[in-house]
Amino acid sequence: MRPTIRKTAFRALIVPLAAALLLGAQPAAQATAHQPAHQPARRPAHKPAAFPLPDGFQPEGIAIGPGPHAYFGSRATGDVYQADLRTGEGSVISKGPGTPTLGLKTDGHGRLFAAGGTGGDARVIDLRAGAVLKSYRLATGAAFVNDVILMGDAAYFTDSANPVLYKLPLGRGGALPAEAVTIPLTGAIQYATGNNANGIAPSPDRRSLLIVQSNTGKLFEADPATGVTTEVDLGGETLTNGDGLLLSGRTLYAVQNRLNTIAVVALSRDGSSGRIVSRITDPRFDVPTTVAAFGDRLYLPNARFTTPPTPETTYGVVAVQRVSS
Repeated sequence: MRPTIRKTAFRALIVPLAAALLLGAQPAAQATAHQPAHQPARRPAHKPAAFPLPDGFQPEGIAIGPGPHAYFGSRATGDVYQADLRTGEGSVISKGPGTPTLGLKTDGHGRLFAAGGTGGDARVIDLRAGAVLKSYRLATGAAFVNDVILMGDAAYFTDSANPVLYKLPLGRGGALPAEAVTIPLTGAIQYATGNNANGIAPSPDRRSLLIVQSNTGKLFEADPATGVTTEVDLGGETLTNGDGLLLSGRTLYAVQNRLNTIAVVALSRDGSSGRIVSRITDPRFDVPTTVAAFGDRLYLPNARFTTPPTPETTYGVVAVQRVSS
């Protein structure tokens, strides 16, 4: 009886297969190409190297994460726009107060910290709901709250018009404080006419803050507790028109906005010295202001400062390959 069982089993396998071939059926591996209409379309194989922002948006700041999502602030209205880096598509997730939203940083609690520019304020926004969790009045007179960094248990904001840092000390679980603390900037940095303290980043050892002064092109270390500054030795080179800063390991990326350049700086471990090892340029740059990283790319919004803004003026984001020091 065993030979009969083998023959029957073989016939049970071969007959359906022959029938399928005669009817032109596709192998199972190919059948996945014919998915039901209700299933989502496949995403593009490659993330776009450039994508648009809304007309008239006037972007300045960028933050990326969690995940492949980038956030941009509007100088015109303060709106916050979210884009999916896998597709380049996005939408406004938080309406602004009518004053600028400049530097941005996200944290691990689903929040976005936003510098308020001439509004003299800072806002903390819930990324899920787009609601402002808390707003802080940082300055009552002339101010230009320009950029923000999260380091340790605090958020620090620069003011390009006033020689101070604003600190939001964060409590347990990232709890927001009732008010901000003002820390005077003293020591080596000297404010002058024009745009002063701008981009801010942690030093490689995370014991101090790095601040670029746009009008002089100097880079400074600041003690986060006292505000005392010392100039970073760049070997005689400068970061004129320095704007957004991004630290990766001991590599500092410094955007030089009107020069359409990213300076790549190799820093010492404590951040007290560094050297410019290369500069990244791209014909698509049109006064980029800030920079954030995702994967092996750097993303920058084109602020287009040299183009008169109108409601129809186009704006966008470009990505370039990350270069290390």
